[in-house]
Amino acid sequence: MNELIGDNKFIVSLLLIAISLIVRWVVVRHLRKLSGDENDLPRRWINSAKNAINLLIVIGLIIIWLSELRFVALSIATFIVALVIATREFIQCLMGSLYQASTRTFAIGDWIKVGTHYGEVGHSDWLSTTLLEIDMETMSYAYTGRTLVIPNNQFVANPIQNLNFMRRYVAHSFSIVREAEPVNPFDAKEFILEKAKEYSLPFSDVAQRYNGVIEKRMGVSITGPEASVRITTNNLGKNVFTVTVFCPTKDAVGIEQQLTEDFLDFWYRELGLFKAKHGEGGKINSPLTYAT
Repeated sequence: MNELIGDNKFIVSLLLIAISLIVRWVVVRHLRKLSGDENDLPRRWINSAKNAINLLIVIGLIIIWLSELRFVALSIATFIVALVIATREFIQCLMGSLYQASTRTFAIGDWIKVGTHYGEVGHSDWLSTTLLEIDMETMSYAYTGRTLVIPNNQFVANPIQNLNFMRRYVAHSFSIVREAEPVNPFDAKEFILEKAKEYSLPFSDVAQRYNGVIEKRMGVSITGPEASVRITTNNLGKNVFTVTVFCPTKDAVGIEQQLTEDFLDFWYRELGLFKAKHGEGGKINSPLTYAT
C-alpha cells in the first residue's frame, strides 16, 4: 500500500479529492432535502459538512505528501519567518474562525453586527464569513441586496453583537418632530400612547416571553413596556415625540407609518379646533391649554 501511494502520489491525491467532493455533494444534497425550521438547522449542517470535508482533504494531502515534505524540512527553517509574515492575514483569519467556533458567538442564520456592518450570516468557512446586509441605519430591517464578505480576523479585532433578538421581534423606536403650535403636547402624548398600545397589544404575550428568556439569561429586562412615548425638545425649540412599540420586525415600518398618520391626524384636528375658536391670530395663554 505504501509503495502504491509512493509511486502514484498524484493519482492518489486526485482520487482523494474526487471522492471527497462526491461525498460532499451527496451529503449536501441530502441535507438540502430536509425541511428548514426557525433555527436554520439544515443550513448549519451543510456549512459544517463542507468545512469538515475540506479539512479532511487538506489533512489527507498532507499525509500523502508527507514523505516528500521531509526532504524540504531543513530548508523550511530558512524562510519560516518570511512565510509567517506573508501569510499572517490568513493565520489571523484561521485563529478568528477557531475563536468564533469556541465561543459560539453566532450561527448560520443569525443577525449580527461586526464593526459598522449589519447582516444575516449566510455562510462561514475557515477564512471568511458572508453576511447578507440588513438596513439598520434607517430601521427598515430589510435586506439591502448587498453581500458582505468579512475576514474572520475581524472577530478578534472588533466586538461582535448578536442581533438575533431583533430578527423576529423588535422594540422599534422612531421620532415625530412638530413645531410649538397651539396643540397640547401632553394630550398628543396620551393619544399616540393609546394608539401604540393598541397596535402592540397582539404581541404583548410575546414581549413578556422575550423578557422572561432575556432576564433568565442576562438578569436584565430588554424589551421594557410594549409601548411608550417620551416628549423632549430639540435645540430649535421644536417638540420631539419619541415613540417605542414592540412588534414583529417585518411589520415595524408599517406600524410606524400608521402611528405617524394617526398622530398627524390628531395634531391637525386639534390645531384646526384652536383656529376655529380663536381665529388665525388667536393668543396662546398657556402651553397646556392650547386646544380648549
